[in-house]
Amino acid sequence: MIAFKKSGLKWIGALALVAAVAGCDTSKGIGRFFAGGATDAGPDEFGIVPNKPLTLPDDLAALPEPAPGTRNRTDLLPEHDAVAALGGQPARLDSTTINSGEGPLLAAATRNGAAPEIREVLAKEDAQYREDNGPLFLQRLFKVDTYLQDYEDQTLKARRTNDLMRRSNVKTPSVSPQSDR
Repeated sequence: MIAFKKSGLKWIGALALVAAVAGCDTSKGIGRFFAGGATDAGPDEFGIVPNKPLTLPDDLAALPEPAPGTRNRTDLLPEHDAVAALGGQPARLDSTTINSGEGPLLAAATRNGAAPEIREVLAKEDAQYREDNGPLFLQRLFKVDTYLQDYEDQTLKARRTNDLMRRSNVKTPSVSPQSDR
């Protein structure tokens, strides 16, 4: 009887150890549910950009009033720097006016009409759709993102569409090989 108790305790201890180690695995197994919904491997090292050195302007009275959400004089603007390096005009990135070269593109995009409040309408419809078709209890419990599942029937199937176009003798670009994931 005593031998059985010791053997049973060993089995229980071994199972507890396996469960504890499995709980630490945040890559694929059960441990990912206990990792607080973290799905990434850490910060994006390319998103960290050092600031320009601080400089004192010639005239402090000429500085604009500070306002929340505005740029700092020492903030780097990589997109602006890239446009300038390629010979473009970085100030046009911040412009909201329509330039002469953009007129034909805008005319083609709005040829069937355009709703100025389209973003607000879509956001409202999306919120209603997601509320009506929300995640199941276990998906909520384990913080599973169901966005792709919710819109599965509205997603263009690229490979199927490409195959259909090729069968219809429409020239299509090459497609990357399908991964086995």
